[in-house]
Amino acid sequence: MRRFALPLASVLLFAAGSAGAADKPANLQPLPDVPPPPVAATGDAELEPQVTITTRGEDKVEEYRINGRLYMIKVTPPHGVPYYLVDEKGEGVMTRRDNVGPNVKPPMWVIFTF
Repeated sequence: MRRFALPLASVLLFAAGSAGAADKPANLQPLPDVPPPPVAATGDAELEPQVTITTRGEDKVEEYRINGRLYMIKVTPPHGVPYYLVDEKGEGVMTRRDNVGPNVKPPMWVIFTF
């Protein structure tokens, strides 16, 4: 039985490969070039944050501003994990965050106790 397994498998592979080659159309055309991205409208540059990078001691400090208003500071110490100071309400009061992901607190209820 093993004698016939290898020749049979190679015949099946050859038949499958030749059947796929027959399905290709003969009149293939190259795809057109990708168009350039659209030019930003006037005023969109104001929506982009202005980033100022400075150093305070050994810490690298990145200040993010929109329309001149400071809304976030990223502090990267030389040894450790970066942290963020974020103005969440726009009042000028910075709160510390260890990441800038969404501040989601899922509701938790006691379903069953033993």
